[in-house]
Amino acid sequence: MAKVLVFVEQRDGKLKKASFELLGASAAAGNETHAVIIGENVSGLANECAQNGANKVHVIQDAALKNYTGEAYSRALTAAIKSISPEIVLASHTPMGKELLPIVAAHVDGALATDCTSLQFEGGKLQLKRPIYSGKAIADVEFCGTSLQMATIRQNAIGLPKADASKTADATTITVDLSGLKTKILEVVKGNSARPDVTEAPIVVSGGRSLKAAENFKILEDLADSMGAAVGASRAAVDAGYRPHRDQVGQTGKVVSPSLYIACGISGAIQHLAGMRTSKVIVAINTDPQAPIFQIADYAIVGDLFQVVPALTNEVKHLKE
Repeated sequence: MAKVLVFVEQRDGKLKKASFELLGASAAAGNETHAVIIGENVSGLANECAQNGANKVHVIQDAALKNYTGEAYSRALTAAIKSISPEIVLASHTPMGKELLPIVAAHVDGALATDCTSLQFEGGKLQLKRPIYSGKAIADVEFCGTSLQMATIRQNAIGLPKADASKTADATTITVDLSGLKTKILEVVKGNSARPDVTEAPIVVSGGRSLKAAENFKILEDLADSMGAAVGASRAAVDAGYRPHRDQVGQTGKVVSPSLYIACGISGAIQHLAGMRTSKVIVAINTDPQAPIFQIADYAIVGDLFQVVPALTNEVKHLKE
C-alpha cells in the first residue's frame, strides 16, 4: 500500500471525470488515497472526491487560484506535496495536467512519466505503460531509486469507478503563500459549442480533408449530436481551415482515448494515429481500401462518407426512437 496524492482538476467549480479515474484506480489498489483540489471556493467539492475513492481531501483556496496558471497552481501543488508527503503523485494528461506536473516535478525533484495509458501499483511502486514512437510501440515504465513517483494518465484510459454516494469528507485546508505572482489571467474566452471536448467525450467523430469544405462538417455534427459525441478533425482539415485547432486530434493536436472513435475521410497519417490509436473501438470510413487507418480499425467501411455518415445518423436516430 502506498500514499497516493491525486491532483483533482476542476473548472468553473465542476470536477473533471478524468480525475475520478485516478482516485478509483488508487482506491481499488488499497492505497491511502489523498485528493487535492485547487481553486477559489472549492471546499464544497470534497464529497465528490470521497464518493469516487479519496480517503482524505485537501483544498487550497485563494482568489488568485480562480483561473489556472502554471505559476500559481505549481506553487500550490508543491505546497500540498510537502504537507502530505506522498510516495506517488498522479494527474490526468489534460492540457492543465501535462503542463503542471513537469513544473512541480522540477520543484520537488520528482521522477515523472507522462501520457501513460495504464497504471498498476505493486509494492508501493508504480508500473506504467506509455506509447512511444508516435504510438508504434508501448514502453513499460517503472521508477528506480527513492524519488517521488509522478505520472500523468491519459483520459478515458482506465475507466470511471462506481461512485458511493453515501461517502462524505471533511476537507483539510492547506495554506500557501501566493504573493509576488508574475502572471495573472485577465480574461477567459470560451467557445460557443455545447458539445463535449474531444479529450473528455466517450465518443468522437472526426473528419479529414475529404470533407472538402467547413460547411460539410455539418454531416459529422449531425451524427455526433445523435450520439452525444464530440467532433474532431485531422491536421489536414484544420490546416485547410475547416475546423478550429481546438478540435484537432493527433500528435500536434489533442490525444484522445474514447470508447468509440469514428474516423470519416481520414487516411491515417502517423501524426493522427498517434493521437487516437488507444481508442477502445475504432471505426474508419474511407473510399480507399488501402488507407493506413484500416490497419488499426476494428471496423472498416469502404465507401463515400457523404453517403455512409448520413445513413449512420439515420440508423442511430431510429434505434433511439
